Amino acid sequence: MMLKKIRVCYSSRYYAKTHTNSMEKLTAVAEVLHGKSYIELVEPELVDVDLLKKLHEPNYVEAFIQGEKPLASAQGFKPWNEQLRDAVLSVQGGQLAAAELAFQDGISANIAQGFHHAVYERGLAYCTFNGLALVAQHFPKKKIFILDCDQHGGNGTAEFTLRLTNLFNYSIFGIPFGCAHHDRSLTHHIDKAEGSFEQYAKAIQQGFNNAIAWGADLIIYQAGMDCHQNDRFGSAWFTTELLKQRDYLVFSLAKQNNLPLMFVLAGGYQPLAELVPLHVNTFDAAYEVYAEAVS
Repeated sequence: MMLKKIRVCYSSRYYAKTHTNSMEKLTAVAEVLHGKSYIELVEPELVDVDLLKKLHEPNYVEAFIQGEKPLASAQGFKPWNEQLRDAVLSVQGGQLAAAELAFQDGISANIAQGFHHAVYERGLAYCTFNGLALVAQHFPKKKIFILDCDQHGGNGTAEFTLRLTNLFNYSIFGIPFGCAHHDRSLTHHIDKAEGSFEQYAKAIQQGFNNAIAWGADLIIYQAGMDCHQNDRFGSAWFTTELLKQRDYLVFSLAKQNNLPLMFVLAGGYQPLAELVPLHVNTFDAAYEVYAEAVS
């Protein structure tokens, strides 16, 4: 059959005004994608809070829901408000919906970020709940492989691999951020100044080798843009064109190996005018790879 559209989870509830543009960028990307003929936006429901209380320390989850200080702002968004709460719950609902779509279509996305630093006890670094681990919890009979290409190591997801036996974290980063190496949490550091795309591409290929050997049922691709050379956290050698090549490589390997894949935006800290086109490039690359006949 022909893949005519990529189904992408998004709700206007995703928007929240914060002291960063981390949540605002979700709506900015969605507004561009709304004009793309190959995108079908799908509105998810809010996640069931009980699912979050099974994933995270229940007192932390309740503190966030109720806006109780200091835990409600543990991830760094201040001040807490109901708009932020509903945005986070909507984004997490989108994670589960997008995973379902990936199993159906082979490719899907959630216009979301803010997952991989959240640990069991609390949020951290603009990540409130770990929506990557949430997918593994929700699909216990599926092996969920995280291909994390954010510039920062996915320390929270690495910790959750010790709690969820069907979760595998594979993190390629320029900034370790405490991301630990475990049996199902592998780390690849690519130097911000001296690294190269050749090293990065090799790490991606090794990631897929691990996913295939493990028998992964779903890849969740953290398509971070904070490694871009103009980002304040970025790698000097990582150009816009090379980021496009990264995306093409990931999507091509997933398709060639018949591995369902869902992707999320992950990090990016440039002004929205520069950042949004970088994220939109990922959706363009996905469609260009998957628009051909798929089985």
